[in-house]
Amino acid sequence: MPAPEVIPVRRTEEDAGYVSFRPVVRQNFPLRDLLGLVLGVTGKNPDRVRQIVRSGSVLFHAFHYSWAGFQLDDAELASLLARFPNPDPSCAFRPEACGAALLEGGSPPRPLLDLERAAVSRKRLLRGRSFWDVLLAAAASAPLQYHGYSYQWRADLYRHDLATAEVAALSAAAQSLAPRDMRGHLRALDRTANIIFVCPREAS
Repeated sequence: MPAPEVIPVRRTEEDAGYVSFRPVVRQNFPLRDLLGLVLGVTGKNPDRVRQIVRSGSVLFHAFHYSWAGFQLDDAELASLLARFPNPDPSCAFRPEACGAALLEGGSPPRPLLDLERAAVSRKRLLRGRSFWDVLLAAAASAPLQYHGYSYQWRADLYRHDLATAEVAALSAAAQSLAPRDMRGHLRALDRTANIIFVCPREAS
């Protein structure tokens, strides 16, 4: 029996310390989106992908996703995985294509906050730049480390490790430049150790 094209998925929050602007909901995932989520945990490891899809459960970035498990045979799984890109460290960081910045903190690093470009590009009245401009300036201050390909975001990831002085400067900039409705969330910057910049890959 072929895999279902649409899968009802339940998402529950596992860690109260994680902040996201997306509500926790029940939703229908197209098969590609569900596999992209699983690949974010497993990479292109067919055995692990098959196991998680069959079990109907995965923990990803402090959220637990569950669905009615199903089987994928070898040929179908190989065909599905071939549709997904591979990591490519030769892909250069393109600030103009960057669509989000993910804040992480702790050891090992844990997600603190997802910042989408549209939300943090808004400029406050009489301010010449946005908080997004400050984040991109941080990206330009030192060479970024290629951090792999995200199947969840469908994008290449680039990591910037923050020095203590940068954390303080970003926290101050957030309170000065960020939209008022975001400033409370941006207090997570005080606990941030690195920023992951998300750049959707250009179609080949």
